[in-house]
Amino acid sequence: CPCVATQGAMMDNRFATALVIACVLSLISTIYMAASIGTDFWYEYHTLSPAENVSEAGRSIWEEFVSKDADEKTYTDALFRCNGTVGLWRRCITVPKNSHWYSPPETDMTTNCISFSLSDQFVEKYIEPGNHNSGTDFNRTYLWRLQFLLPFVSIGLMCFGALIGLCACACRSLYPAIATGVLHFLAGLCTLGLVGCYVAGIELLHRKLPLPEDVRGEFGWSFCLACVSAPLQFMAAALFIWAARTNRKEFTLLKAYRVA
Repeated sequence: CPCVATQGAMMDNRFATALVIACVLSLISTIYMAASIGTDFWYEYHTLSPAENVSEAGRSIWEEFVSKDADEKTYTDALFRCNGTVGLWRRCITVPKNSHWYSPPETDMTTNCISFSLSDQFVEKYIEPGNHNSGTDFNRTYLWRLQFLLPFVSIGLMCFGALIGLCACACRSLYPAIATGVLHFLAGLCTLGLVGCYVAGIELLHRKLPLPEDVRGEFGWSFCLACVSAPLQFMAAALFIWAARTNRKEFTLLKAYRVA
C-alpha cells in the first residue's frame, strides 16, 4: 500500500534524525569530558601580587610545592600565594622564571605543574589539613576519591554505549538504542555526581583553610566543561530512548495495520 510505505519512510526519517542528533550530542559530551579531565583549570586562585609573594620566600615555596612530602596545607598555601590552579590530576602555580634570593623581583612569570600520584588520589584527608594527628575527615576523603573515579566511569559508560550503538547499526535495529540511552543516562548521573563532589570538596576545604583577604578563588573553564557535558548526556539519552521506544510502538501498529 503506498500510504503504508510513505508512513514508514516518514517514521524512518524522524528516528534517523533523532539518532543523528543524539550521536552528535554524545560525541560533544565525550570531548568535553575528556578535555575537562585532562586540563588543570577546575579551580583557580587569583593573587594580587604573586611576584612579590614569591620573591619574599625565594625558591622555598616551589621546593615545598613539588616535594613528595608536601601535605594538603603546604601545597594549598602555595596555590593561594602564587596564582594556583587545580585540576583532577595536577596542581600548578605561577612563579618567576629565575627566583633567587640575590636577584630583584621578576615580572617574567612561568607556570609550573606537578601531578597528583595515584596514591595521592586515595590518600586520607585530615580534619585539620596538615595535622596527621587530627583524625580522618571522611567526608572530604571520599569526595576526593569519587571526583577521581566518576569521570572515568562516565566516559566508560558512554564508550560502551557507543559500542552497543555500532552493533545496533550492524543489526539494522533500533532496539539496542534503549540500552545506549540508559548508559548515557547513567553517564550523565556520574558526571553530575562528579560536579557535585568537586563543589562540595572545595567548599569543605575552604572552611578548613579560608582564603586570604588578597586572594580570590573561582571555578575555571575545565569545571564548566564538565557542567556542560552532563546535560548533553541527558539529552542524548532521552533521544536514544525516545527513538527506540517510539519506533517499536509504531512498528507494532504498522504490522497490525498490514495484517488487518
